[in-house]
Amino acid sequence: MAMRRARWTVGLGFCGAISAVHVVAAQMPLPAAKLPDGATLFKQQCATCHTTNTSDPVRQGPSLYKVVGRHAGAADGFKYSAGFAKADFVWDDAHLDAWLNNPQEVIPGTVMAYRQARPETRALIIAYLKELN
Repeated sequence: MAMRRARWTVGLGFCGAISAVHVVAAQMPLPAAKLPDGATLFKQQCATCHTTNTSDPVRQGPSLYKVVGRHAGAADGFKYSAGFAKADFVWDDAHLDAWLNNPQEVIPGTVMAYRQARPETRALIIAYLKELN
């Protein structure tokens, strides 16, 4: 009987050691995820519909080259939806941020379906667009 107890104690000691390893591994901090830069985000999320120059053909959306400071609905060579005819503002940080968050709220009836809920992602895309001016 004494022999059985000894084996059981050793077995518990081994299981306890394994549990301790799992606890330590679970407590190690993971590196923080790093957002891509604005140009990369633009290419991933916006470039399907928009260009950033005037030499590429117009896509589903207008070229966003020098969009900051441009009157809404005024890109040459692009046919805007009816809602843009009533838009009376210039694209600035605040309008671009609101637009990327919810285009339908800024200009009802617009055909742009993209929405970006993350403020940090919107800020990086806007910073990139400002670099194009």
